[in-house]
Amino acid sequence: MSAYREDYQGRINRVMDYIDQNLSENLDLDTLAEVANFSRYHFHRIFRAMVGEAVNQYVQRVKIEKAATLLSNQPKKSITEIALQCGFSSSATFARAFRDAFGMSASEWRNGGNSLHSKNRKTDSNPDQQEGKKGKEDEYKVAYLGGVFSNHLQWNIMKNQVEIAKVEVKELPAMEIAYVRHVGPYKGQSELFAGMMNQLIQWGAPRGLINFPQTQMLSVYHDDPAITDEAQLRLTVGMSVPADTKAEGEIGRMATPAGKYAIAHFEIDGNAYEEAWSAVYQQWLPDSGYQPADGPSLEIYLNNPETHPEKKHLVDICVPVKPL
Repeated sequence: MSAYREDYQGRINRVMDYIDQNLSENLDLDTLAEVANFSRYHFHRIFRAMVGEAVNQYVQRVKIEKAATLLSNQPKKSITEIALQCGFSSSATFARAFRDAFGMSASEWRNGGNSLHSKNRKTDSNPDQQEGKKGKEDEYKVAYLGGVFSNHLQWNIMKNQVEIAKVEVKELPAMEIAYVRHVGPYKGQSELFAGMMNQLIQWGAPRGLINFPQTQMLSVYHDDPAITDEAQLRLTVGMSVPADTKAEGEIGRMATPAGKYAIAHFEIDGNAYEEAWSAVYQQWLPDSGYQPADGPSLEIYLNNPETHPEKKHLVDICVPVKPL
């Protein structure tokens, strides 16, 4: 990628970050062009060319998909509250946009339509693998490990009577990161993740920013794969850096949100990430007394699998949560 294209990509990434952080604000073309430091006319053309959507289409889609996620994850919040939080001027405007996007009302989505939408989007390219799943189902169990008078919230997740993860809920500070971003499919693409990490390390090493194990590598997932089309999924791979680190070209700068997270610690094979996420969302979360809070989920990588005697990946899956 040329230095000029890297600079363009960095500006577009900056606009994406701004949109995520200001969904309830006025995200008109002039404001976003100013964030990108392009003229209004050229910004519109450049954004469409690099993202594949017009600016207003992208903003509308991100808003409505964010609302769909909140409708599922925060059942006690009213539809009107969610509409306003996601930048819709009225309930009527939101209702029309939601039906156009998903073919059902927000109420229908919340009352089970989200499950139907998710099932309709799932595909499996390996029929033999799917057939193999029809045998005996795995047995999962979640156990709370905190004492009666303890403030330390900790659980373990058991699979077939073997512990596969420990989970704790605690406050995490914001983490300053330098990042590269990918838009499109990423499931099962280990070479994609490795390439993005190597790009960051090759950029950071000459600048004295690499100091393992203090330097942390992580991924930020901005979208719900059950809602957002694969071609539009946003993945950010980052590394922790000092707060005064400057963005350069395609290398962007952002901070992960501070807040309360459920942190699930896994030691897994490289092909077991999907199962680990499922254990957190399908097994731990419903029994925990917590619900997902607004904000992206993270993977924090704790080792280089090549140095592990069994090539295992040590990873923390971090999900922002709040009480039910």
